[in-house]
Parts: sequence; structure tokens; C-alpha cells
Amino acid sequence: MDLDALYRDPHPTYAAARPAPGLTYVPELQAWLVSRYEDVREVLSRPEDFSSEGALRPDQLPRAAALTELVKGFGGRPTVLSRDGEEHRRLRRPLVRGLSPVRIAAAVPFITRRAEELIAAFAAAGHAEWMSAYARPLAADVIGHLMGLEEGDARPAVAAGNRAEDLLFQPMTDDEQAAAARDVVGLQHLLDGYARARRDEPRDDLTTEMVRGLAPGTEPLTTDQRHEIVANLQNLLLAGHLTTTALIGSAVHLLLRERAQWELLCARPELIPAAIEETARYEAPIQGFRRTLTRPLTFAGTGLEAGDTVFVSYGSAGRDGGAGFDITRPPGRHLGFGHGVHGCPGSQLAREELRITLETLIRELPGIRLESSEVVMAPTLIHRAPESLRLVW
Repeated sequence: MDLDALYRDPHPTYAAARPAPGLTYVPELQAWLVSRYEDVREVLSRPEDFSSEGALRPDQLPRAAALTELVKGFGGRPTVLSRDGEEHRRLRRPLVRGLSPVRIAAAVPFITRRAEELIAAFAAAGHAEWMSAYARPLAADVIGHLMGLEEGDARPAVAAGNRAEDLLFQPMTDDEQAAAARDVVGLQHLLDGYARARRDEPRDDLTTEMVRGLAPGTEPLTTDQRHEIVANLQNLLLAGHLTTTALIGSAVHLLLRERAQWELLCARPELIPAAIEETARYEAPIQGFRRTLTRPLTFAGTGLEAGDTVFVSYGSAGRDGGAGFDITRPPGRHLGFGHGVHGCPGSQLAREELRITLETLIRELPGIRLESSEVVMAPTLIHRAPESLRLVW
């Protein structure tokens, strides 16, 4: 199997690994696959043994042309995803404050208005490509709103953030890498401008929380502080829309693929919270992250050495036991948003965006259906969502 095929459909690999004794080594990932629910939960509960350093190892390394551009920007510092212990707690605190239940509740009117506007923009056409017409723009607008970005900056910033993902995970020519790097540097300078502005004039937004948390005080930001703040703002921008985009795309795909589930949801909207959790369980928006062994140990019957890499698959854990997609399933635990100290701090925001999305769809477009049963998933294990989802009504 090549890497693209694994990324587009990892579930056969997961399904083969779960009943196998011990851990399964997956050459395409250059890692031991942790596939069973209890094993995934245990790894995530033991950060002292399974370090987050290298959680997002790139598939591609920027070459000389890209590096020439990247040195003109900011960032290049560790982010919350790849740190442990007190350093992780320091980087995570601003996110927890900025994504508090109170802040998310305050954003609900904005989310509702944007959801209604986006659906109204294509409702009369009778068809839409869901990911580009709704899922991506809604998630971009919402994270931009919470970060305090000007309306005209949010979507271009997210698009530039996606270029950073492309640069590290998609094969490109030297010229393509350089172009992507220029877009990333442009984003970094934009975020640096916002950070310095919030230092001078704090606001009630995530960018201000990041500046306060990572650079306490009132004096002008140092160069090192600016690099760290930009790196973590860039990470927030990417994570803040990818997870939600994936959840919204997968929910609509699964509900319409299992038509009876969509019709049941339309008849019983009180099942929307269950549909959200079932989507996160069955098609985890975050497929998983790598962890690095800090010491030799035996785990799940497999001997591992210090420095070995495991891929902790939230996506596989959700299907442990073989249960199909069913929104009437009694509530249960799942790892769709991770677990423990590295659990996704934006999970409640993603849930709210999907809740509002489903409520609006049921009210405005209950007759939607898939244009085709053939849906191709995006080639990535960072998140999991349809590459394209064409709907008609």
C-alpha cells in the first residue's frame, strides 16, 4: 500500500490491526499502530512514557527554495501539540481560557448567522459542493471571529494556513514549495501584526489571550516572544478550522449515506447531540497523532525502545468493537477528540458549529441527498473528511 492510499482509507489497516496480537508496525507510517480503544486511551493517559514531541512529523521537508522564503517569516517554535509537562500546560492555558464555555456561548449568535447566510447563498440553486460552499468557510469565519481577525482577513488567513499543511504533507516541485512558503510567511506577518496590536490594545479574543499567556506584561514584545506567539497562533488557526471542517463534512456525509439516519434526524431533531457524538466516534475528525517512547517498555505485548514511534489512532479506537454508524446508539465514551492532557481544547466549539449546522439544514433543506455514492476522502491522517461532497435537493 502506498501512503496516499493509506491516508484516503486507513480503516482496512485499522481493522486488520485491532485483532492482531500486540502492536502492528505500519511501514508507511514508520510507526507502531496503536489501534484498540483501551490501548489508545492508555497511551494518551501516560504522557511521561509517550511524549508528544514529534506528534506531527512531516511527510515532506521544505527544500532550499522554500527555506529561503521561510527565514523571512516568524514562527518555527514549538506549539502545544508537540510539548509535554509544564511547557505544554503553559502553551495550553491561553487556549483553554480563549475557548471557555462562556466565550463559545457568546459566539453562538455569530455562528448561527453565518450558518444561515452560507446556506441561503446556495439554497435556490438546488445543488452545492458542501465542503467549499459551507464546511470550510463556516469553520474559517468562526475561528477568525474568535481570534479577533478582521472579516476580510479570516478566510485568506485560513487558506494560507492550509498552505503550511500542504508544504509539509504534499509532494511539490521546488517552485510550488517556494510559492507555498511565501503564502505562509505572509500569514505569519499578518498574525504578528495582530499580536503586536493586541499588546497595545487588548481585546476580548483568542489573540489577546495568546499574547497575555505567552508574554505576560505590558512592554513591547521581544523578537523571541513574537516568534512563539505567531507559531502558536498559526497552529490555532489551522487546528481551529480543520477539526470542525472535518466534523461537519463527515456528519453530513454519514447521515446522507445512511438515508434512514437523516430522515430519523429530521423527524427527531432532539437526536442532534447524539448524531454529533456518533460522528466523532465513527469518523474521528482528528485521526491520530504520533507519540515517542521516552524509555524502553513493553506495551500491549510489544517490546518498545526509547525513541520508538507509535501512531495513536483515535479513528481506529472509535470502531473498536465493530459498531456501525447509528445515531440512536446509547451515549458512550469515544476518543474522537483525543483524551487526557492533550484532549482537543476546541472540541466544544466544533460540537456547537455542527449542532447549529444540523439544525439549520433540517429547517431549510430537509430534502438534501448525495449526488453520488462515490465520495473520496482527503489524503491526510491529520484530519478526516470528504475531499468533496456534492449535494442536491
